[in-house]
Amino acid sequence: MRTTVDILGVPVDNITMGEAVNIVEGFLNQDKVHCVFTPNAEIMMEAQRDAEFKQILCSGNLVVADGAGVVLASKILKPVLKERVAGFDLLCNLFERFSNKDVRFFFLGGKPGVAQEAYQKLLEKNININLVGARNGYFSESEEKEIIDEINSSKTDILLVALGAPKQEKWIYKNKDKLNVKVCIGVGGSFDGIAGRMKRAPKFFQEHGLEWLYRLYKDPRRFFRMMDLPKFMLLVVAKKMKLYNKD
Repeated sequence: MRTTVDILGVPVDNITMGEAVNIVEGFLNQDKVHCVFTPNAEIMMEAQRDAEFKQILCSGNLVVADGAGVVLASKILKPVLKERVAGFDLLCNLFERFSNKDVRFFFLGGKPGVAQEAYQKLLEKNININLVGARNGYFSESEEKEIIDEINSSKTDILLVALGAPKQEKWIYKNKDKLNVKVCIGVGGSFDGIAGRMKRAPKFFQEHGLEWLYRLYKDPRRFFRMMDLPKFMLLVVAKKMKLYNKD
C-alpha cells in the first residue's frame, strides 16, 4: 500500500532510503515502465508555476524527497516524511545493490563523455554495474526516435535521464510509452557528481540540510534560483495557515 504526503499538491512517498531501493528493485519484476522522480524545493516551486510539470510529478510511480526543504515542509504540513531520500544517494545505493548483477543500465544525458567517466569511476570503486549504453544530452527532437530505438535494442532495465529538471521529467513522461524499459529515473547532475566533475557538499552540510548554502557558496550565480527556497517555505506556511483556519 503506497503512503504519500501531500507537499503543495505533489504526493511524496513516505519511505526510507532502504525502502526506496527495494521498491525500485520490485519494479524490475513488473512488465511496465515505472517513473521515478526526485523533487527538491526548487523543483516543487517550478511545479507551482508549471501545471503540466506538476501533473507529471503527480503521475510518478515513486516520488521521493530529494531536498531537506521538502522534509521540513512535511514537518509543517504533517504527516512528517520518514527521511530525506536524496536522488544522488538513491542512485548510488541502486548501483551498489545491482553491482555484479544482470540488471542493465543506460545513461542518457550530461555533457559529452561524462557518462563514460562516471562509469569508470564506479568501476574504480569496485561497483560493477551492467552499462549497456550511454548517450550525452545534446540532441535534437529529430534524433529522439534514434535514441529510443538504441535504448530499446539494448534491452535496458533502468534508464537514467540526466537532462536537468523539468526537462528530464517531461522527456520521460513524453516517451515512456515508447520505451521498453522497467524504470526511468530523472537524475539531474548525478553523472557529473559521480564522475567527480561536480563536488558534493561535505557531510556536515548534507546532514544539516545546508547543501543549498554550499552550492551557493561554490557558485554565487545560483543566487536568483535559490530565491525559490524561501518562496517555497512561504507557500508551505500559507497552506498550513489555510488548513488551520479551516479547522
